Amino acid sequence: MPPGGFHGRGGFLTEEEKNNRPKVTWPLIKRILSYLKPYWKQMVLVLVLIAVSSVLGLLPSVLTGKIIDDGLIGRNLKLLIILILVSLGVTLGSNLIKVGESYLNNWIAQHISFDMRNKMYRHIQKMSQRFFTSSNQGDIITRMTSDISGVERVVTNTFTSILSNTITLIAAVIIMFRQNPILALVGMLIIPLFVIPTRMAGKTRWKLTRDSQECSDEMNGILNETLSVSGQLLVKLFGKEDQEYQKYEGVNRKMIRINLKESMAGRWFMVVITTFSSIGPMLLYLVGGIMMMKYDSKLTVGDISVLVALLGRMYGPVNSLLNIQVEWIRSMALFTRIFEYYDMPIEIEQPENPVIPASDTGSVEFKNVDFSYDSERQILKNINFKLESGHSVAIVGPSGSGKSTIINLIPRLYDVLGGEVLFDGVDVREQDLEHLRSNIGIVSQETYLFNGTIRDNLLYAKPDATDEELIEACKKANIYDFIEKQELGLGSIVGNRGLKLSGGEKQRISIARVLLKNPALLIFDEATSALDSISEQKIQDAIDPIIKERTSILIAHRLSTILAADEILVVKDGEIVERGVHSELVRRGGTYTELYETQFSKALAQRDEFIPKETEDTDYLNLE
Repeated sequence: MPPGGFHGRGGFLTEEEKNNRPKVTWPLIKRILSYLKPYWKQMVLVLVLIAVSSVLGLLPSVLTGKIIDDGLIGRNLKLLIILILVSLGVTLGSNLIKVGESYLNNWIAQHISFDMRNKMYRHIQKMSQRFFTSSNQGDIITRMTSDISGVERVVTNTFTSILSNTITLIAAVIIMFRQNPILALVGMLIIPLFVIPTRMAGKTRWKLTRDSQECSDEMNGILNETLSVSGQLLVKLFGKEDQEYQKYEGVNRKMIRINLKESMAGRWFMVVITTFSSIGPMLLYLVGGIMMMKYDSKLTVGDISVLVALLGRMYGPVNSLLNIQVEWIRSMALFTRIFEYYDMPIEIEQPENPVIPASDTGSVEFKNVDFSYDSERQILKNINFKLESGHSVAIVGPSGSGKSTIINLIPRLYDVLGGEVLFDGVDVREQDLEHLRSNIGIVSQETYLFNGTIRDNLLYAKPDATDEELIEACKKANIYDFIEKQELGLGSIVGNRGLKLSGGEKQRISIARVLLKNPALLIFDEATSALDSISEQKIQDAIDPIIKERTSILIAHRLSTILAADEILVVKDGEIVERGVHSELVRRGGTYTELYETQFSKALAQRDEFIPKETEDTDYLNLE
C-alpha cells in the first residue's frame, strides 16, 4: 500500500456527526489551546522535530538522483558509496528524530488527558445529587474515558498530522518544481487518480465498519444480558439456553459475513490503488523520456527518479489533508462534549466564608422549608420541625410523600427553594461542607459496599481505625458474631456490591461503618425495608441502643423502628400533617391511623410469627 494508505472511516462523517457538528469559534480554539499552554515549551520542540524530520525524510529521494547520475551512470564508486551512506544516515537520523518526536508528542498528550480527567472528576464530584439522578451513568463514564482518550488521539495524530503532512507536501512540491516544472505539473495531474478511488473505497469500508460495529453492539448486548448473574439465572429458570444460543449464533454468523466483506473490500482497494499509483511514475518516465530523447533536454535519469520518488511521497499527505476537515470536526466535537460537562454549574457550592458551628450536637431545625426537584411539582411545602440534641424523631408517610427528600436536605445533597435548614443552629448553606457532612451519618435502604473485604468497607469511614475499633463498631451493629464465624473474619470478601452477603448482613455492616464515622446525627432511611423479620429484628437490636445515645432521624415502614423514636412526624403530599407519639396518633383517626392499619400492624403480625413471645417487651406490644 502506498504511503498514507487507507484511512478507514477517517474520510466520512456519520449522519449524527453531520447534524451535530460543533460551531468552531475563536473562544473555543482559545480554550483548547489553554490546555496546551502549560506544555508550550515541549510543543515548540515537537514542532521543530516534526519540521526537521519531514524535510530529512525527503532527502533520500533527492539523493536518489545523485546516486543514479553521479554514482551509477558516472561510474564513480567512491561517490556512490558516500551518497548511499549519506542517504542511509539521513534516513536513520530522520527515523530517530521521529522516535523522539513521537515520545514527546505522546508525553504531552498523556499529560493533557491527565489534567482533563482530574478536572472532570473533580468537577463531577462537586455536582449535586440532582445531576447523578438525572444523568445517564454511561454518558458520564464515556465523557471521562472515551472522550478524553479521544483528545489524546487529537494531540498525537490530528494536530501533528496536519503539520507534518503540510510541511512534507510543501517541501516536496518546491523540490519537484526546482527539479523540472513540466514534470512537476504532470505529477500534480496524477494525484486525483489516487485520491478518487481512495475516497470511493473509503465509503464502502466505512459502511461495512458501521455495520460491523452495530453487529458487535448487538453481540455485546446478548452477552451482557445472558451472562450476567441475574440474566444467566433467568435463562436457566425458563430453560432458554438453546434459544439464546441460536440468537447468539445468528449474530456471530452475521459478523463473519460482514468481516469477510470488509476484508475483501480492502483487497479490491489495494488492487485499484496499486494500479493507479503505478500510473504516476509510468507517466513521468514516459514524459521525461520523450523530453530527454526528442528535445535534447538537460533532464537526466536521476532527475526523473527524484521526481518519481517525491511523487510517491506526496500521495499520503495529500490524502490525509483532503480528509482533515472530517478529523477537525471530530476533534472539535470531542472538546465541545468535554466542555459541556466542565460548564455545568455546580449547584451545591462551598460558601465563600464557611462557618463551623461552635458545638457538634447534631440538632436539626427546619423552618418553613419548600423544595421541588423541578418546576412542575413541589415536593415539600412549609416543613417545620425541630430535633433537639440527644433526641430522635421518626418520619412516616405514604410512598412518595417526601420523607427521603427531607433528610437529603440536611447534608445539602440538595438546597432548599424556600426557608432554611439549620444544623447545630447554623444554616447548612453557610456551613463548611466537609464539616457538615462529616457530622451526619446515613444508613439507607440501598446499602452500597465496595468489592473488597469487610475491613476495606469499614475503613472507608475511618482509614486509621484499629482492629479493636472495627470490632467494637461491629459488635454495636450486631454483626460481629457473623464476622467471627467467617474463615477470614474481617478479611472476608463481600463481592461486588456485597453480593456474597445477605441484605441484613450488608445493612449491619453499613451501620458499623457509620458508627466508625462517629457522626453527631444518625439517619436511618428505611434501614429495615425489604428484609425478613429475623434480619429486621437483628438490625432493630442494633439500632435501639444507638438511637438512645445519639441524635437520630428514623424513616421507616416498620412499627418496631417507629416506636423507638421520641416523636413521630407524619408526612403526606410534602407536608407534615400530624405529629406526636404513637398512642396519640393512633387515636386521632388520621393519616397515621390509616398507615397503622394498612402497614404497621401487618408488619408487626408478620414479625410475631418469627419472634418468640417470651423475648418481647410487654410495653412494646401495648400499642394503644
